[in-house]
Amino acid sequence: MAKRIAKDVTEAELSILQAIWEHGPATIRQLAERIYGEGGTSAYATVQKLLERLEAKDYVARDRSESVHRFRAAVDREELIGRKLRAVAETLCGGSLTPLLSHLVQPGRLTEKERSDLRSLIDRLDRK
Repeated sequence: MAKRIAKDVTEAELSILQAIWEHGPATIRQLAERIYGEGGTSAYATVQKLLERLEAKDYVARDRSESVHRFRAAVDREELIGRKLRAVAETLCGGSLTPLLSHLVQPGRLTEKERSDLRSLIDRLDRK
């Protein structure tokens, strides 16, 4: 089976995804207002282009059932985080997540709650 390579998401595309994740499906105009405020023609055109790119990458889906198209996220935040972390691990660590995780959890970087959540996650993984 061929390995599917995750397509990278730019910062501008990520702002579109975040607006959709936070507020739900939206039209181009709604997204332009959420991201750029008043918007205007250039903001509308920018959002339209970004949505076209995201749709081509399979990160958003378009609902064409009404005259005004609505866009929804086709990937959730957690999935995108996983994809991006695996890509970083592949690029910097030969595919191993251990160096990444070790760096992220060094003393002083995690709160007590985060350490507790991490312990719970490891316990759940060990039980599987």
